[in-house]
Parts: sequence; C-alpha cells; structure tokens
Amino acid sequence: MSSGLRYGVEIRAAQPADAAEIARLLVSAGVVITAREVTDRLEATRTRPESTTLVATGYGGLSGVVALEWAPSLHQARPAARIGVLVVDAGERRHGIGRLLLKAASQAARVGGCDGIELVVPPGRDAAAAFCRETGFAEHGAMFGRSLRKTSKTN
Repeated sequence: MSSGLRYGVEIRAAQPADAAEIARLLVSAGVVITAREVTDRLEATRTRPESTTLVATGYGGLSGVVALEWAPSLHQARPAARIGVLVVDAGERRHGIGRLLLKAASQAARVGGCDGIELVVPPGRDAAAAFCRETGFAEHGAMFGRSLRKTSKTN
C-alpha cells in the first residue's frame, strides 16, 4: 500500500530491507529489539490480511513507522484497528509525518472493514497523548494488561 509522495515523504508497506531502520526507530522509542527480530516479525505479519506495517520514507531514509492489526470482537459488529507502534524519528517530528502515517493507517483499517482505530499511549508520554488529541482521538478510559509468561524477580 502506498499513499504516494507528499511533502517529500512516501508512505509505503514495510519491507524486510527496512528492518534495521525500523529497529533504530523502535529503539529510539525505548523498545529493545534487533533488526533480525524486526525481520522475523515483519515476515510473520506480512501474509496476515488483518495487519499492516507502513513506513514513511524521505530524503534520508526511514523517518517513521506505524504498525496496526485488527480482529473481530464479540461486542462490536465490525472490528476496530489497534495501532501497536507509531514512531517518528525525533529529528523529523512536527513535520506532518505522524499525521501522514496515521492517515495511511486509517485508510488500511477502513479497507480492512474496521469502524474505528485505537492507539494506546503509555503513561508519561504527554507529547504522544497530545498528538492523539490533536488528530481526533478521544480518551476511552484506562486499559490494563499483564504478561502471559512468568517473569523471574531478582532482588
């Protein structure tokens, strides 16, 4: 999926060759991940029609990434898409790249049959929360999560 060139930025589907740059963006956002892990995860989601990963490319390589997935639910007639990753390179922020990624992600979700889109912002990420409000997201209460794997506690 490509939304064409706008403001010198192209939004397109992520490719395995993008793995190192995607890993760089994720690490800058505090995610511990290697390029090999990104490659494996891109491959695992590439053939799933209910997910997509898009990148923003410009004059100096990748400047942003958005990944989303959707699934039917029992309590809604149509699925809602959930953005799991939305990262824009720190040096490229405030240039509309996040909005372009969000627009492309929203289009992918609509094509996938979704009625809504969700983005979870971790506590303390005030700039990300402000971005969500500025782009039309409304707060819908708190979300809770827990690991499905045991973790060892070290003191």
